Order: sequence, then structure tokens, then C-alpha cells
Amino acid sequence: MKLLIALVCAVSAQLASAQALTCPDKNILYWQAFPPGGESDLSARHQQVVLHKKCPNVETVIQYKAGAGGGLMWAQMNQLPGDGYNVVGINLPHIVLQPLEGEVQYKTADVTPVFWFHFTPDALVVPEASPHKTFKDFIDAAKKNPGKMNLGGSGLNSANHVSHERLNALFGVKTTYVPYKGTGDMSLAVVGNQIDGAVTYTAFAINNKAKVRALAVAMEKRHPLLPDVPTFRELGVDWVDGAFRGIGVPKSTPPEQRAKLAQLWLALNNDAEMKELAAKSGFELINVGTAEMDAFMKDKVRVYTESAKTLNLGKK
Repeated sequence: MKLLIALVCAVSAQLASAQALTCPDKNILYWQAFPPGGESDLSARHQQVVLHKKCPNVETVIQYKAGAGGGLMWAQMNQLPGDGYNVVGINLPHIVLQPLEGEVQYKTADVTPVFWFHFTPDALVVPEASPHKTFKDFIDAAKKNPGKMNLGGSGLNSANHVSHERLNALFGVKTTYVPYKGTGDMSLAVVGNQIDGAVTYTAFAINNKAKVRALAVAMEKRHPLLPDVPTFRELGVDWVDGAFRGIGVPKSTPPEQRAKLAQLWLALNNDAEMKELAAKSGFELINVGTAEMDAFMKDKVRVYTESAKTLNLGKK
């Protein structure tokens, strides 16, 4: 009897959840600011699969407009229809740091976030063929060859760019940052042993485990999928940081449409299949919706503006 009651309760909860989810009545155009093959693209593909499962009559049509480390898309997002069916992938700290540099055609306030769904910790990786087997090997080589070691990353004034400058500052080395349009482009150079390594994310290290070697991760504890890789804290510095991924909309999108999209993305994050996909790919799911957005963004703008000054990013 108890088992039957438990099953009934479980089914009732699922039905209530299904009823609470309002599916869009049209297909969603999901605009990506980076080329195919990177973490943002992989995230969108996961969401595309889960959304179709929850809303079989809805297709998520992924569009790409890459350039300027994401800045090209974000400068144009307010030109899209504010109909609740045009959604743009956005990233932190990118949308704070890029306007500080003054070389993009948008300001942070021009971007309207409605939901942050991922946090991905920073990671330092080298090609599998690299002679540097440990983080100490890498730092020793960098000190012996100042300015000669090249580290790839996704975009300028991005999370990867911040990671590079922080690495140099914290460990007293001088390496050269090589920006790519996105992680997908960068991966070819790293896997092909064309550069010495990359300042990237745990997700990249996990999804390319057989092709690259992670040397350190910016987490409080070691990543369960990278158990042999030390944290930067273990290496003597207080470095816990990474990138946030979310969705934004054109400013003309009505508040009620923003709220519906936030509820939809929350439902995606709470789906068991999404949790499994995220865990396998090294993504950490977070839920920051419209209710928490103002406080969250105020804090992140403050933190990243201070970081930019410390790391000599932004206007010189």
C-alpha cells in the first residue's frame, strides 16, 4: 500500500510538473555568439534535445553569428524581434569585460539576461604530446622561456583571457595569449600540438580527455571526472573561477515573455536527462532566473570590473 501511495505521489508530481511547463507555441531561434564545436554550442545542443522531449511540437533552431569573441552577436541582439522566440546565448565575464575595452559595439547594459544555466570552471591544459606532464613542469618551462610559450583561448576580454592574465600574474611567468573565435577553433590547435596549451574550461578537458592533458583546475575541490588533476588552491593560490553561460533576449521582449523563457530553461535544467548530459560533459548546472537577476548581475559587474583593473584588462 505504501509503495502504491508513493508511486501515485510520484506520478502526480510528474503530471503537476508537466502541467506547470508552458511549451512555446512556435519554434525557438537560438542564436549562438561562437562557432560550432565549443562549450556554448554543446550546451545549446543539450537544451535542444531536452526541449524537444518536453515539447515535441517545438524545434530549437540553432543559428550562428560568431565574431569578436561573441561581441558581434551581442552588439546585434537588440535588432532581433522581441517576440519571446528569439533567444541569444550569452557569457560572463565576456559581456562585462568587452565593453570595458571599448572595442565592441555594445555596453553591458544593452544585454538583457533572463537565465544563467551553467558555470564552467577554468582549466589549464596541454596537448597529449606535450613534454609537460605536471603543472610544475609547465611553470618551470615558462620561466625558462619568457614570452615564448603560447596559450590558446576563446576570444579577447573573455573568461579565457582573464585566466591567462591571472596565470601569468599569480605564478610570475610570461606566456603569450592566442585568441580564437571560439573553443571549437582553438581545440584544433591544441589537439594538433600547434600551440603549447590552452587556458580553457573543465568541460574542454573532459570532452577531450584522450587528446589533451589537464594540469590544473580552478575549483574548490578536484573535479570527479578529473580526479588526478590538482586544483589551483592545492598549488598554492586562491583561484576559483570560470565562465557562466546563459540566455538573453532583445530589450523589446516583454517581461512576461522573459519570465516564460526563464521558467522554460529552469525546467530544462531540472530534467534528469539534462543533468546526466551536463555531468558527462563537465558542466555545472546553476539556476539564476529573472527574480535573482538584478542582484546577480550587480555583483558580477562589480567583481569583473575589479578583476579587469587588477589584471590590466579594459581601457589602458
